[in-house]
Amino acid sequence: MSNLDREAALSVCGGRGFVVAEPVRELLTPRTVRLGESTEVRRLLPNLGRRMVGAWCFVDHYGPDDIADEPGMQVPPHPHMGLQTVSWLHDGEVLHRDSTGSLATIRPRELGLQTTGSAISHSEETPKSHSRFLHGAQLWTALPDGARHVDAHFEHHTDLPQLTAAGLTATVILGTLDTATSPGATYSPIVGADLTLARGTETSLPLEPDFEYAVLSMSGEVHVDDVPVVPGSMLYLGCGRTQLPLRAESDASIMLLGGEPFEEEIIMWWNFIGRTQAEIEQARADWMTGTRFGEVKGYDGDPLPAPELPAVPLKARGRVR
Repeated sequence: MSNLDREAALSVCGGRGFVVAEPVRELLTPRTVRLGESTEVRRLLPNLGRRMVGAWCFVDHYGPDDIADEPGMQVPPHPHMGLQTVSWLHDGEVLHRDSTGSLATIRPRELGLQTTGSAISHSEETPKSHSRFLHGAQLWTALPDGARHVDAHFEHHTDLPQLTAAGLTATVILGTLDTATSPGATYSPIVGADLTLARGTETSLPLEPDFEYAVLSMSGEVHVDDVPVVPGSMLYLGCGRTQLPLRAESDASIMLLGGEPFEEEIIMWWNFIGRTQAEIEQARADWMTGTRFGEVKGYDGDPLPAPELPAVPLKARGRVR
């Protein structure tokens, strides 16, 4: 998914200087952003108080929206570099097209995973014939330096591994949780999982103490380590945990995001992740001149123009708060 802000803000992230090396309970509130003509999202990362969680660097939560008589999500072709995009739905459908020729309809609890390498472009749209409700999350992970020039490709996984316990079903989206590993390609130590809990469930999940974690609430109310987390909010948990206590006050769903703190310093601007201002400037110029990022065939509409670069110099400074 694109960052559609027409005055895209610079985010400087990465590095371990601001990693919380012990368990914490830091509740993050979202910023509301318009996505296209008809979709409004709640942006949790990057956040004024937190830029990354492991390699996770961008998190939007949207819906549930009643789009029975609406076009739903309509995001024109736009470019990406230096990252992976993760499409995750609880309701509805998203049609993905990209410049490698991929065409796929992503449905609830299916993984749409796009590895951009140094250049790709794609579009996302609700199909003309669609379900009444649209509800999901769009997320990015930053690619480490050794992987950010891999060949661009798209993966669509309809059968993901699950862990079950009394009142809990955990679907592993990326990486490994306990004994289950996602088939999606990863390039740094990372985990993403969708957890569905029945009302009254009290349980605990095993965690890696070297990972930092956060929990995004999708629906219902869950107490995470005794902190109530309501839909559209995210609780940052820091590092040093081996278990995560959960208690569901209602039927609920949350997403667990984590990974080793991302060591490299990066620049994130609009839909690009790079290491220097020159890289970002070149990527913007290449997109605006129609080179490098390819063509999304079959989309009925014009590509999305890039916003103007900020007047201040772009510099990777590590994690900032």
